[in-house]
Amino acid sequence: MTDKPTRRDLMRPAQLLAIAFGAALFAGVVTAVTMGAFQALPGEAIARAWSTAGIMAGVAFIVVLLGLSMLLLVVDPAAQSKTLDRPILLPKDDKRDGDETSAT
Repeated sequence: MTDKPTRRDLMRPAQLLAIAFGAALFAGVVTAVTMGAFQALPGEAIARAWSTAGIMAGVAFIVVLLGLSMLLLVVDPAAQSKTLDRPILLPKDDKRDGDETSAT
């Protein structure tokens, strides 16, 4: 068929969800450990640590998922297969071949 990636190929939902879930799991575990969920504390303190860890995991999941989705919206699928023969950050009308002449 065609070798150009479509927007659907770039935004695979399973990969986005897996990355967001991994970040949420990391944030939840770090929050639980730092609040002492695995220490010998009263039951109320452990419950508070796990509830805060769950909230932080949820926030991290949403932030990472939205952030990655917004970054993928910037990518032009047609530009993925173009070959670049000039530096990306130079303006398009600049025809220098890499020789830098300084005007001091």
